[in-house]
Amino acid sequence: MRSLMTLVFGLSFMLLSQHATADQREFETAAQQQLYYELINELRCPKCQNQTIADSDAPLAKDLRDRSYDMVMAGQSKQQVIDFMVARYGDFVHYQPPMQWSTSILWLAPLLAIGLGIVVITFMVRSQKQQPVTLSAQEQARLKQLQQGADDDS
Repeated sequence: MRSLMTLVFGLSFMLLSQHATADQREFETAAQQQLYYELINELRCPKCQNQTIADSDAPLAKDLRDRSYDMVMAGQSKQQVIDFMVARYGDFVHYQPPMQWSTSILWLAPLLAIGLGIVVITFMVRSQKQQPVTLSAQEQARLKQLQQGADDDS
């Protein structure tokens, strides 16, 4: 049993280490490496829901990482790579879409929701009127009894 567990852990380790080194890239400068990692953490995988191309295991994300690497190594700037990806896959591919008419809802919806919440809360608070509490004769007698009991204790 122990040898079977050792074999399973050994195979798992080999597969994981092979996967980790499969996406290792060589760069000429540290600036290229930094730019590449910024890009792959800022670009969204068009196939996956809310994952960067760095986090995604989809074949399309691998292609985008490869293309980003090739463009960085060719000396293109961050904006040039982003513009290429947006031209090809649309604004969805960028986690920080530009402010345009088509993307305005993405930028304005949170502000509108907060503003609407403030208006609703303000309206609810102002509309609540403090109604005077009226007690029945029995409740008034009990209240008087409790008040006298409190006065007697002190």
